[in-house]
Amino acid sequence: MQQHFSLADCDVMGFDLDHTLCRYHLPQSARLIYDSFAQYLVMEKGYDKDLLTLPPDNLNFCCKGLVLDIEEGNFLKLAEDGTVLRASHGTKSMTSEEILETFGRREWKHFNTVSGMVSRSAKYYLYDNYFDLPGALLCARVVDSLDQHDGQKKYDFWKDMVAAIQHNYKISAFKEDSGTYFPAVKNHPDKYLQRCPESVKKWLKQLKSAGKILLLITSSHSDYCRLLCEHILGDDFEEYFDVVITNALKPGFFSHTPNQRPFRTLENDEEQETLLSLDKPGWYSQGNAIQLYELLKKMTGKLDPKVVYFGDSMHSDIFPACHYSNWETVFILEELLGDEVMVPAETEAEPLEKKGKYEGDQPKTPYFISKQWGSFFVDRLPGLENAEETVVRTWSCKCISTYSTIAIPSLEAIADLPLDYRFTRFSSNSSATAGYYPSPPGALLPNGYFKDGLAAIETWRSDATMRTHTRGAPSVFFIHAVCFAFAYSARENPDVMVPFVNANYDSYPMLYFSKGDVEALRLQAATTHRHIAARLIEAVQTMLSNPLDYLPPWDPKEFSARWNEIYGNNLGALAMFCLLYPENIEAINMAKDYMERMAAQPSWLVKDAPWDEVPLAHSLVGFATAYDFLYSYLSKIQQERFLEVIANASGYMYETSYRRGWGFQYLHNHQPTNCVALLAGSLVLMNQGYLQEAYLWTKQVLAIMEKSVVLLQEVTDGSLYEGVAYGSYTTRSLFQYMFLVQRHFGINHFSHPWLKQHFAFMYRTVLPGFQRTVAIADSNYNWFYGPESQLVFLDKFVMRNGSGNWLAEQIRRNRVVEGPGTPSKGQRWCTLHTEFLWYDASLRSVPPPDYGVPKLHYFEDWGVVTYGSALPAEINRPFLSFKSGKLGGRAIYDIVHKNKYKEWIKGWRNFNAGHEHPDQNSFTFAPNGVPFITEALYGPKYTFFNNVLMFSPAVSKSCFSPWEGQITEDCSSKWLKYKHDLAGDCQGRVVAAMERSGVVFIRGEGAGAYNPKLKLRKLQRNLLLLHPQLLLLVDQIHLEDDSPLEAATSFFHNVDVPFEETVVDYVHGAFIRHRDGIYKMYWMDDTGHSEKAVIASRMYPRGYPYNGTNYVNVTTLLRHPVTRAIYLFIGPSVDVQSFTVRGDSPQLDVFVTTSEHAYTVYLWPVEDGSRSAFAQVIADRQKIVFDRASAIRSSSVPEVKDYEGIVERNLQHFKPVFQQLEKQILSRVRNTASFRKTAERLLRFSDKRQTEEAIDRIFAISQRQQQQHGRAKKNRKVAKGYKFVDAVPDIFAQIEVNERKVRQKAQTQAQKELPVDEDEEMKDLLDFADITYVKHKTGVSIKGRSGLVQMVTTDRSSAPSISASYTRLFLILNIAIFFVMLAMQLTYFQKAKRLHGQRCLYAILLVDSCILLWLYSSCSQSQC
Repeated sequence: MQQHFSLADCDVMGFDLDHTLCRYHLPQSARLIYDSFAQYLVMEKGYDKDLLTLPPDNLNFCCKGLVLDIEEGNFLKLAEDGTVLRASHGTKSMTSEEILETFGRREWKHFNTVSGMVSRSAKYYLYDNYFDLPGALLCARVVDSLDQHDGQKKYDFWKDMVAAIQHNYKISAFKEDSGTYFPAVKNHPDKYLQRCPESVKKWLKQLKSAGKILLLITSSHSDYCRLLCEHILGDDFEEYFDVVITNALKPGFFSHTPNQRPFRTLENDEEQETLLSLDKPGWYSQGNAIQLYELLKKMTGKLDPKVVYFGDSMHSDIFPACHYSNWETVFILEELLGDEVMVPAETEAEPLEKKGKYEGDQPKTPYFISKQWGSFFVDRLPGLENAEETVVRTWSCKCISTYSTIAIPSLEAIADLPLDYRFTRFSSNSSATAGYYPSPPGALLPNGYFKDGLAAIETWRSDATMRTHTRGAPSVFFIHAVCFAFAYSARENPDVMVPFVNANYDSYPMLYFSKGDVEALRLQAATTHRHIAARLIEAVQTMLSNPLDYLPPWDPKEFSARWNEIYGNNLGALAMFCLLYPENIEAINMAKDYMERMAAQPSWLVKDAPWDEVPLAHSLVGFATAYDFLYSYLSKIQQERFLEVIANASGYMYETSYRRGWGFQYLHNHQPTNCVALLAGSLVLMNQGYLQEAYLWTKQVLAIMEKSVVLLQEVTDGSLYEGVAYGSYTTRSLFQYMFLVQRHFGINHFSHPWLKQHFAFMYRTVLPGFQRTVAIADSNYNWFYGPESQLVFLDKFVMRNGSGNWLAEQIRRNRVVEGPGTPSKGQRWCTLHTEFLWYDASLRSVPPPDYGVPKLHYFEDWGVVTYGSALPAEINRPFLSFKSGKLGGRAIYDIVHKNKYKEWIKGWRNFNAGHEHPDQNSFTFAPNGVPFITEALYGPKYTFFNNVLMFSPAVSKSCFSPWEGQITEDCSSKWLKYKHDLAGDCQGRVVAAMERSGVVFIRGEGAGAYNPKLKLRKLQRNLLLLHPQLLLLVDQIHLEDDSPLEAATSFFHNVDVPFEETVVDYVHGAFIRHRDGIYKMYWMDDTGHSEKAVIASRMYPRGYPYNGTNYVNVTTLLRHPVTRAIYLFIGPSVDVQSFTVRGDSPQLDVFVTTSEHAYTVYLWPVEDGSRSAFAQVIADRQKIVFDRASAIRSSSVPEVKDYEGIVERNLQHFKPVFQQLEKQILSRVRNTASFRKTAERLLRFSDKRQTEEAIDRIFAISQRQQQQHGRAKKNRKVAKGYKFVDAVPDIFAQIEVNERKVRQKAQTQAQKELPVDEDEEMKDLLDFADITYVKHKTGVSIKGRSGLVQMVTTDRSSAPSISASYTRLFLILNIAIFFVMLAMQLTYFQKAKRLHGQRCLYAILLVDSCILLWLYSSCSQSQC
């Protein structure tokens, strides 16, 4: 988004009337509005007469941005995250204690609803404009009165308040002089209305002269609009505007469709006929923005005219114009005049002729500045448990920067500006204060409430500063010069950092951030990242309150007795908390105890699955992350022991990577999980100087993962074939990998095409209500990991549009607390630390442009269609999904079958589709967001556990004879069959998918998923969503002439609620009971016959995470050649009165009549080209045709060019980092013994005959360079750069030679020994209880019997050298001598009379101190 906004770029200017063009005398108009409502309540509804008396100071209660909780009688001022900042019950302010007692953690229950759409409802009311505010005061006083007389706990006065509003503002009130408001304004307009300034009139004329189209859009009726405009603009006011729209009924004007809100003509201020479209400018009533925009296209002659709309109401003007119409918006905000802002003279960047009305002038203070409610923009939030209070933005303030282009105090403020004036706009790339003109509110500036507003004001003034003269340039230059000198001198110090690499390895932490970033992270935890920090706090408090439930057991048998990923998963969040809150000693002690318990385990593998490294990977990545975060809190002994644990686990992972499936099965969740664990361990070891091991392990990770990243380019729709749940498992680690290789090695994948599409995979699969996802393949109810962390990653590094933050926020707020869908104990906190690190607070949460409107989306690679995702869970908000695709997704299937990437891929061996299901042509349906027909989640891979068909009699070995399912069904395995027999050729196909006029049509073909011997010519499934709560499903089974099939049976599942049987007029059906009604289904074949179904439940075998499923099983007898089965699924709000079918080849007619609508469906299943349409629906009298345009056209994806070269080039990025580290390590060493020890370790893989010579040469040059550096330092000269000897032998070249031999040998062995059955993956090659692996001197892994991998190369854990021992001995003796002499000085010599004796001892102490420091330095360098 551009940083600046100019009216000159806009084609159309739209204006609201009240409080925008027409400004009121607020004290007088407020009293009038209050009286008009109060009189009605007292006279008509019998409320207390005291309401008619209004003390003047009572209006101090009024403040824009308040929300009324109607049922509770509470008024709330909300923070941007929904926290209750201030509250009152009636007019009485609540104390902090009362707020906490009422709202718990200060969270308001309706915030999730109101925030996303800036909405109002029967439960709450948002007061966001001056017309409403007096009503807020009246409601508050009504609550006071009811409490005084009735002591109510729930309030029902709102219906009377609505009646008062309607009585005074109804359309006929102006003409009839009814009520109080209109008669008063008509009789005394000057008392209530301010005339429009001449500058504004002149400005409007200038806009017209510049060719701009001017609109007036107001919710006021035409007669009242005429009165206002004539008074403020004059009798010729219509000449100012091209189009005038009254009674617009905003925000519906922007959100409704032409069918819902058509335009009407006016005659004598009376609404007349309905218009189907707008053909010309004029004065209209009601209407909608869609048809208006079509008129604007004609008037401007542009396909996409740019519109800007000025308004004063966030609810009625700004939000809907921005959200629904995508117009630019200018928010009229008189509160900008309430804070006196002094603009420094130095920032007066614009010349006088470019200055607006209020730039430099001292503005007036508006009437409503409430002492009771404080600043409209910010407020102080008290800290919990004696913590310091923080200053936070209000929700109203956040809405301004989210939905407004700019905010101004009045039109007068910009009327004198040239049309091409460039305003700094609100955007995700600028400060939240950037869009305020002429200046931000004082509360947001450094001298206001907001203490950290310096960056904001700098951003706001940056545009002005760049255009002015550089008065402060000398000072700025001096500061920059000093900073540069410090930075350069620091760079010259080899003990500080390696200047080459992206991450600065000056110490720990270093994995995700550096030591210098910690303070900034702690500040974020208290400010912009508070919502994530709160979850970290909650997580750790839960751990601390139940430590035995979360700490790993000491007993190895107990640790390895079950799937133990929980321990590694929770450790990352605990370590992050300790880093952010170092004062919490209890948490730090728990973290260290946690790590001690994990380090005590002989193995992190699971006893019953020793061939599966995934549990070890979870433990390793969590342990390495905690080691990195908590390094400074660990003792020296813990640092060394924990490092050895990381090294042992990483070495084991490296060795098995050559032989396990995760080393060569791409795009499978195990691969990134295990690889990122090995990478984390490698980076930790690298930072400690163990370059040889880290180099080998890092290269192996990159060699594996970079191939996966290349192959992901084949997946064009951003999906992952294992489904949403396991997809979140994959991206949890994949995104960590991408971040780490970019941070440490400069390998940047953030522009990857798959990443750019992946948001759709998460957004288009969420059911209404944001709690569940489409559960295709092995799945839980939603996500295994995250997905908030993954979403903020996408937003920060890929999309940069706020939609990732927005979706993460919706999911976070709607999380299931209890019951199905609750995150598991071992997964709920796993990604909190990465979510915290990746969250970019500068990206304001903005929903995707089409949010709120059901959309059809087709995942071409995954073979899945979804409709109605990511909507509020409301009536008539349906979700529909359909799957019919290729095994493993189109990309993998085509790679295997077209022999692509043949240097890497050897058929199905290199992929793993075990988590998929036999589910081609399956569907789900959730009317009103209620899961009616669901997937069966993580269960056995049987066909009947999916919403698909089986056939009888079976023609091959079948799991459930005589019924035969899809060819990927496996009777004896937990995983899907995908490599053997016919299974590898399994595929379905989405034939057509389209939405027209609210009706959805989907067709799939599934014959390719069944055994060819069944002789299925076609197996079509047709879905027609006729109404949000009415789904028609038609299965057409077309047999070959010699097909042996006699019957088909269909399954329909619900994992939560059992089905019950029903029958109506001999039509059989089933239903489920839900709290909002009955959800029903009925069925019949094309002859009208309806067979009774089997309704049952089925428990899953032991070992699956879910209990089982409930299902309806409908059997249909087959006729040659074509049989059709028809099913109707009905939501609780639809009353079906008739359901009939007429079938004759090749056409099927279905007739459905409800109490409100009649539907006729004509279906042509045959695709012989004789007809141009798939289906036709007549809904009442509207004809909807689904023609060939709805057909899905498949296209092949070419192989990535030079795919091997891409990987090789990326592999070249990491070697220079290790080479630079090698030089840095050697350049730090100061004594010969230590240097030789370090060099021998670094050169261990080099040619032995050259090692001695190389070490001597390196040390000599190192000494010479250190001497030169010392002389340069003494002469106060700065060296020109960080250099070390370039003659260092390339130790990594020799490592690569040896590693290549090991790799080839291991890969050859793996290809020979790889078992066919995935269930027994590598069992015969590894029995962890007896066989372990020890590295021998060439780096080859060999079998041994001494526990986990022993790092014989980690010299830090071996005995120190003789030189180091002597140094340590002298250091200890010198310390003892120093303290003895110091004691003598303090006792004996202090009493000596001779000054000469004291001076001698002082000199001896000084010399000894120097020796002591030298010995300490030597000991430190030699690691003694």
